[in-house]
Amino acid sequence: MKIKIIQIGNSKGIVIPKHLLAKTGLNNQFEVEMNIENGAIVLRNSFQSVRVGWTEAAQEVNASGADVFLLEGFANLQDEDLVW
Repeated sequence: MKIKIIQIGNSKGIVIPKHLLAKTGLNNQFEVEMNIENGAIVLRNSFQSVRVGWTEAAQEVNASGADVFLLEGFANLQDEDLVW
């Protein structure tokens, strides 16, 4: 399939046919990642892990001294039976 590259303001763009997007699973996406690979423009789902930034946030809490037990002395019934 050949498509035309069109002028969009100061940029260039293409119209991707709906049936092609449906085959890729990108038809319901509002944002995708675009990269150049081996001279080709590649679009991918911009999936982002739900835990992005957790490590940095935990480090900030620790550095601020707010990293304390909320339930001091809380134990399980079988804790006394455990051998350490």
